[in-house]
Amino acid sequence: MPKSKFVFVTGGVTSSLGKGIISASLAKLLQSRGYTVTIQKFDPYINVDPGTMNPYEHGECYVTNDGAETDLDLGHYERFLNSATSQANNVTTGRIYKTVIENERRGEYLGKTVQVIPHITNEIKRRMMMLSETGQYDVIITELGGTVGDIESLPYIEAVRQLRWELGQDAICIIHLTLIPYLKAAKELKTKPTQHSVKDLQELGVQPDILVCRTEHKLNADIRKKIALFCNVNQNAVIESIDADTIYDVPLLMLKEKLDKVTLARLKLPLRNEPELEAWKDFILRVKHPNNEITIGLVGKYVELQDAYKSIIESFVHAGAENDCKVNIKTIQSELLTPENVKEKLGEMDGVLVAPGFGNRGIEGKIEAIHYLRTHNVPFFGICLGMQMAVIEFARNVLNLKNANSTEMNTSTTDPVIDLMEGQKEVSQKGGTMRLGAYQCELKKGSKSIIAYGKNKINERHRHRYEYNNAYETAFEKAGMVATGKNPETNLVEIVEIPKHRWFVGVQYHPELKSTVENPHPLFVKFVKACMDYSADKP
Repeated sequence: MPKSKFVFVTGGVTSSLGKGIISASLAKLLQSRGYTVTIQKFDPYINVDPGTMNPYEHGECYVTNDGAETDLDLGHYERFLNSATSQANNVTTGRIYKTVIENERRGEYLGKTVQVIPHITNEIKRRMMMLSETGQYDVIITELGGTVGDIESLPYIEAVRQLRWELGQDAICIIHLTLIPYLKAAKELKTKPTQHSVKDLQELGVQPDILVCRTEHKLNADIRKKIALFCNVNQNAVIESIDADTIYDVPLLMLKEKLDKVTLARLKLPLRNEPELEAWKDFILRVKHPNNEITIGLVGKYVELQDAYKSIIESFVHAGAENDCKVNIKTIQSELLTPENVKEKLGEMDGVLVAPGFGNRGIEGKIEAIHYLRTHNVPFFGICLGMQMAVIEFARNVLNLKNANSTEMNTSTTDPVIDLMEGQKEVSQKGGTMRLGAYQCELKKGSKSIIAYGKNKINERHRHRYEYNNAYETAFEKAGMVATGKNPETNLVEIVEIPKHRWFVGVQYHPELKSTVENPHPLFVKFVKACMDYSADKP
């Protein structure tokens, strides 16, 4: 028997209710009471991972230290818990079926007919239990993607039913997140959708222990009693989850609702100490009541869906709090930027971040934005593709290499200042084949980067196929763009800066993936400070 206890979070009525935030909030509360906690996400889609999915489909693809391309909810887990996740923390239906089919091809099922039960459900259970085998965690929270009633979710619900039977009632707590809609015409909250959602779960053999009810209005005692009665839960296990100003308010709201106490009681675990959340409360205070305010442009090609840049936006929240500053983000569609309108679009910004991405669309707009920022001494921060576009812009307009480009955009360019990595040239499969995960980088003395980090060796997460072409490094450096960070093993350029510029930093890696509430990323912190200084210097 594993020493870990298990919490499963399911969703009902509708999607996008915030299972990830509720899971992360409960984890934060249990962690603050002295428990070791981790969270994992099971996604019901058949993609092996979200690495090949368009950001418009699924938001950003979050990358872990060990190189897993995962669901964006893992970003919430890391930002709340201030601890790293791994390959084991995100599992998809595609990965489950791929494993089972590979097992069958190797003959591991001894010629038996391979079926959803027991083979698929056994593999799901194995993955659910995997983190408990490390012996590190007191509580493992598992978020089940999708909505109860979906065909795709059925094997996961069945796996949970079996686990409860195998491990015993006290080893597992099931939380069902649901919606209590408000009918404006009737001026009342309606509990029927929740009742039906719980009924769907019960028909699958699973009885939830706790109901977390998303609502726009307060739940009075009568409504809580009605929900408890018809859904077969204790009244104190009906938890109100009212709309919050920020996602960082949710742990405190759940503390007030005693979600942690009810969960621990269900798992027969002691309360231990009172939650230690002073630093968290201080952070929220600085987020809500800053003394300064700036506006930063976010130039990207997926700006219609803010989840495509979720980690970047949250990194600005963390860095803003650290600088006692509210950071207003203005998204700018790079496809619409031209030489004629770039000043109008960027002229009022206190700084601009040019975002990551793939493909040719919107590239020239990003280059146009960077040209304006460089020539007008406006703070610039480029991430991954944003850094690569900064290199191309500099090559074209300073080195006078008018055809400079990335071979991603133009395979026959005469000046490939950005080129496909050597190790990628024989790769044909798209999924999971990029340079992924954490790699080391050594920083140059006197650079803005080393000042920000306060050390000369760093470790950052990557997700790319193309790289700075070192054949051009001498020419760039002579003209004023310096490679200030390199991988010590491959000599791959990780950071470029223009020392004479107020703040011009481009990084090949993704710093936003390491920013948390407790540890805001130093580059974001220094970039926000540079933007504040620029704002103060404006006439």
